Amino acid sequence: MVFTAFTFPAIASTALAATGVAEDSRVYTDDANKFKISIPQGWQVGAGEPSGYKSVTAFYPEEASNSSVSVVITGLGPDFTRLESFGKVDAFAETLVGGLDRSWQRPPGVAAKLIDSKAANGLYYIEYTLQNPGESRRHLLSALGVTFNGWYNRLYTVTGQFVDEESEKFGTEIRKAVSSFRFI
Repeated sequence: MVFTAFTFPAIASTALAATGVAEDSRVYTDDANKFKISIPQGWQVGAGEPSGYKSVTAFYPEEASNSSVSVVITGLGPDFTRLESFGKVDAFAETLVGGLDRSWQRPPGVAAKLIDSKAANGLYYIEYTLQNPGESRRHLLSALGVTFNGWYNRLYTVTGQFVDEESEKFGTEIRKAVSSFRFI
């Protein structure tokens, strides 16, 4: 598998050095679910109603767009006690993206391509693309982590997405948001 050069950016500015947040961002903190994430100024926040052990929080621009960042929290079984329970990051990423690819079908379905995967900050970071025939290519950047809240283990999946046409407008902001995710 060939990987293109990609890194989740380190957000660097004087504002960041002083406050921990870039000037064009704000920190969203979820005290109940014990996470924080830096999101672009002016983005809307929407939260789904928890059902069972699940929670969804989405961040999206005010204007109509195909770009967003979401945090999905799912309960895990007792045999998944840490992120490595899913396997090493490269094998996990290849299985995830390979399971989405339907480009081999006749007629071809969605084409999925793994761009990069790495483990850092106690999280798995995965970048990949999805493209339905005749549609724009969608870039997805995910950060995954596992925590224990005292009763059960939870999988956090942070996913930022944008289409090719919105890459210049939202790509950098979404990369910053996904890379800023932390447990508190």
